[in-house]
Amino acid sequence: MYKDILKELSIEYERKRDRQLHEQRMRKEKVYKKIPAIKRIDEDILRTGLSMSKYIIGNPDTYKESVEKAKKTIEKLKMEKAYLMTESNIPVDYMDIKYDCEVCKDTGYLDSGNQCNCLKQALVSRAYKMSNIENVLRKENFKTFDISIFKDEPFGNERMTPRENMQDLAGIAEGFVNNFNENNGDNLLLYGTTGLGKTFLCNCIAKSLLDKSKIVIYQTAFTILEIIERHRFGKDAKDSNDYQYRLLFEADLLIIDDLGTEVANTFTNAEIFNIVNTRIIAGKKTIISSNLTPKEITATYTDRVFSRILDKFIPLKFYGHDLRWE
Repeated sequence: MYKDILKELSIEYERKRDRQLHEQRMRKEKVYKKIPAIKRIDEDILRTGLSMSKYIIGNPDTYKESVEKAKKTIEKLKMEKAYLMTESNIPVDYMDIKYDCEVCKDTGYLDSGNQCNCLKQALVSRAYKMSNIENVLRKENFKTFDISIFKDEPFGNERMTPRENMQDLAGIAEGFVNNFNENNGDNLLLYGTTGLGKTFLCNCIAKSLLDKSKIVIYQTAFTILEIIERHRFGKDAKDSNDYQYRLLFEADLLIIDDLGTEVANTFTNAEIFNIVNTRIIAGKKTIISSNLTPKEITATYTDRVFSRILDKFIPLKFYGHDLRWE
């Protein structure tokens, strides 16, 4: 499946480059028709460049002086071209290729051979579409957030009403998104019983950051452990398993939903700690959502895991009436 998706995206990138080259040719023809002198300059630049290359090949020991002369000629031609374009109110870069991603030039890969962030995000987005979460994020985001569904009356011994509390939590979430690029070590721990808006707020954050082209992985703790097991023990679709596993560590944001619903044992505790700890060390941000209270998390996981969560995560407590019954 992974290879099929990667192949589809490679074709899309190729079509994108073809489109960019076609649009560049159209712009060039438009400029050449308006200012024929620019076409002659471009031809002179091309000829000079070719002559320089041939001279280097034919005279490997004495080419430096001629190359320097050719470079000065090309620079002079470029300045003349820029002057003509400026005089005609045409941007100097008008005839350049306009890439969607300037980092990889719409190839999807860096010079090092590693995948560009734009390709990684495309793979993630395709995965979201396949899992139908895209439709969920379209419905659950900051624009559709309705504070009025939270009761504005005292709840238990809490200092604020559920509505006031949710206003605070939503503000923290928006601040998290707005300051996401800051190296502030912010991570969030959302906790409270079911039906209080934890998943909705996670969706709001995920949608906002996806719209900013961030790589966001949103999975339940149970699914994350399945990914880990496939990576460690699976034999089929190794590329896909490796890629999904790496993203748990490399994604700009990892959202672990429903922590505590997975089967807790020495293996799962160690794996969750490894993911969270590695991301903290690398400065990668993480959000954990759980129905467990901090005290219950301590009882479920080792103190070692919990101390990391306590020290490096901002705890956000959700309380109130179950909204699913409202």
